[in-house]
Parts: sequence; C-alpha cells; structure tokens
Amino acid sequence: MTEQPIAVALLSGGLDSMVSAARARADGYRLLALSIDYNQRHQVELAAARRIAAALGAERHIILPLDLRQFGGSALTSDIDVPKDGVGPGIPVTYVPARNTIFLSLALGWAEAAGARDLFIGVNALDYSGYPDCRPEFIAGFEGLAELATKAGVDGHPFRIHAPLQHMTKADIVREAAALGVDAGMSWSCYDPAPGGLHCGLCDSCRLRMKGFEEAGLPDPTRYATRPGG
Repeated sequence: MTEQPIAVALLSGGLDSMVSAARARADGYRLLALSIDYNQRHQVELAAARRIAAALGAERHIILPLDLRQFGGSALTSDIDVPKDGVGPGIPVTYVPARNTIFLSLALGWAEAAGARDLFIGVNALDYSGYPDCRPEFIAGFEGLAELATKAGVDGHPFRIHAPLQHMTKADIVREAAALGVDAGMSWSCYDPAPGGLHCGLCDSCRLRMKGFEEAGLPDPTRYATRPGG
C-alpha cells in the first residue's frame, strides 16, 4: 500500500489559502498547515487560520512568529493607511515586500524537515491586487530555486509548488470552496478590520471577496461594516 503523501500548506486564514489547503486534502495529502504571524494589521486572520486548520484536519498547525513590522514598507506592516477607494492600477501599498518569497522559504524548510515534497499556496493571478509574487513566473521560479537550495533537491527529490487557484477568478474560487464543502464564512479577507469583528467592506481584499460571491451567485456569509457606495 502506497504511503499517503504529506503537503505543507501556507494558511493565512484568507479565502484563497483555505481553498488551496482544502484542495490539498481533497487530492489525498496529509496536511501540515503553516501560518505566519508577521505582526500584520489584520491579526484576526490568524484566528481564522486556526479554525480552518482544525476543520481541515491538519495533522499539525504551526503559527510561526516573524515580525515584519521591523521592516515596514507596507500598509499591512507600518502606519500607512489601507486604501479604500477601489482596486486601481499598479502595485498597491498593501503589498508586503517579498512576502510570498519569505513564506514559501519557511514552508520549504518545514517540508524538507518533514519529508514532504509538495507545498500548497493560494496565490491567484486573475482577480488579485497586482502583487508580483502572485504570478505564475514567480511560482515557477521558486520551484527551480527550491531544487537548487535543498539537500532533497540536490539528491534528486525535487519539490512541487502547487498553486491550484493560479488561474481562477474570485468567483471560481468561491465556487470551488462550495464544491470542496468548506465553509467560506470561516475565512477572513479584510486588510483593515472594523470594530465588532466586521470586514470593512471597502479595502481591495473586501471588494474582491464581495465581487467573487456576487459573480458566483452564491450567498456571501461575510459580515461587512459597509459596502461600496453604501
């Protein structure tokens, strides 16, 4: 009998990472979940990550502290206002410098230590905010780096970086959550949480989430403080 493979899934607590991790589970992997407490503005997402890891039956869930506020450079890690006027052109100030490179490097270290060869990340190149580390070129480049940077890779056991949502719209992702039987209401997307445990409804991430449910034609379980134009 073939031993069930292990996957390390990056789990932020957001909708995309939840669906990516659920895809790993559905594909037959034993799940190790990694969340990074980078002292982000939206700490509430870590509580969501705990809920999701438990619901998906992760064998282990590590929440690793890494204070990226020491670097700053983003509205999520320094005292810069989160934009509330809609998704615009260019790379927004909510981009955290090299975040996915840092996070995937940590996931790679755990994967090699745990004997896993598969990493899952919920990046998306269609309905996203223009982040360079969400592009297919980045995922392909990191996979090549992982082969060069690890003993496993040098020994002929390369790693695979799975980005199952890479070419999905946000509506596709909402539908995939429903198809996988995971509760989208467990996830957290808002960059700038409103009082009372509400999504602000106006940041880029809230707008994309709202648009996804609307276009998917599925009920949105998210509680918003306000809505665009409201």
